[in-house]
Amino acid sequence: MLPLVRLIGSPVRRACIAVFGCLLDLPTAVATTTAAATAPAGTAAGVSAGGIFQVALGLGAVLILVGASAWLLKRFSGIPSSASGLIRIIGGTAVGQRERIILVEIADTWLVVGIAPGQMRTLHTMPKAESVVTPDAQAPSDNNFASWLHRVTERRTRA
Repeated sequence: MLPLVRLIGSPVRRACIAVFGCLLDLPTAVATTTAAATAPAGTAAGVSAGGIFQVALGLGAVLILVGASAWLLKRFSGIPSSASGLIRIIGGTAVGQRERIILVEIADTWLVVGIAPGQMRTLHTMPKAESVVTPDAQAPSDNNFASWLHRVTERRTRA
């Protein structure tokens, strides 16, 4: 229990619970009294079909709003760039469920950073490259593994 609740005596606590209970029950009591007063004699007070439709429509709108918000957060939750432009994230990839490797540009230096829960480590530092090599640019023109292997082995024998 909270220390403040321990300080308050038992009768005071019971009185507070009774007051808050009445306040929480007040809307229900008012709705019941209003419905009973407006209902014609001989009919039971109940909820109309329009009231049920209104509640269902409101619930649907809230669920759609929550879903749209989740989609927007997922869609646009990239790491924001800094205002000064001194630090930029060039790229990154996931290497596990909660681990990532990212390439960060700071001034004229690139840092390869490993990110895991609770820690970040610099894996490698290198000077800034003029152009970023994309995976499509280094892929062979045809998808034949034998021709790709042949080109790679030729490059290694020449070097």
